[in-house]
Amino acid sequence: MSRIEQVIQYYDETRFDYNVAWFSRENLALHVGFYDEFASNHKSAVLNTNRFMADAVDVRPGEHVLDAGCGRGGAAFWLVKNRQAQVTGITPVATQVNDCQQKAAEFGLESQAQFFQKDYLDSGFADASFDVVWACESVCHTDRKPDFFKEAYRMLKPGGRLVLADCMRFRRPLPSSDEAFLLKGLSGWAVPDIDTGAEHFFNAKNAGFENIVIRDCTKYVRVSFRNIYRHCRRWLWLGHVLRALHVRSAVQHNNQMVSLRICQALHRGLWFYGVMTAEKR
Repeated sequence: MSRIEQVIQYYDETRFDYNVAWFSRENLALHVGFYDEFASNHKSAVLNTNRFMADAVDVRPGEHVLDAGCGRGGAAFWLVKNRQAQVTGITPVATQVNDCQQKAAEFGLESQAQFFQKDYLDSGFADASFDVVWACESVCHTDRKPDFFKEAYRMLKPGGRLVLADCMRFRRPLPSSDEAFLLKGLSGWAVPDIDTGAEHFFNAKNAGFENIVIRDCTKYVRVSFRNIYRHCRRWLWLGHVLRALHVRSAVQHNNQMVSLRICQALHRGLWFYGVMTAEKR
């Protein structure tokens, strides 16, 4: 199974989990929430992540944003409604594209938010098409991270900005037991590995980006990961029962199990949550 096929399988088979544990009508985000003075509950925190990222690269009215790994459109619709941006969302997951298109029609935003089934490593868009490339918890899924930065740079207009939010390891390699612990956890999320901040910096610089900044934003997401841990732990017994009865698939069961592991890896200081910004001159 290819890397993209693994990602598609993961998101298709975990739809129920996200519907139950994460989504609401106002919250279509697959990402974690930022808890600070602007947000104190799940709904406001996941929306607040969008605010933080948009502020980081100063998304302005009328700008064209590429949401690279748009999920079900949470960030795209927020950007249209709150920053008056034009947004193009891409994801390899066909069911997510359908979800986004249906929501765009429901919200009356078809002219401002468009969605396509595409690969952010080879999008097919013309050079210099976008003012901002936005990647929230999506670059982790590829094992060709340098190629993402090259494609992002190609698609950006001169003066364009990149904003990336994702889990980043503190060092490579970790002690052998920690390395195995982290990688096993990541695999259940269809993530082959996560890069260090220094590796992201190098890949962005090598692609041509300038003014590269990486901020450790772990303090804002600890509540989200603590909530994930508590939710998964609370229903662990049921997960084991449903898996034994073959009601839940291996992918669904692993999603619950590795979510616990990733939260534990954060507590052990194996990774941090970084927000990266960069510019194309």
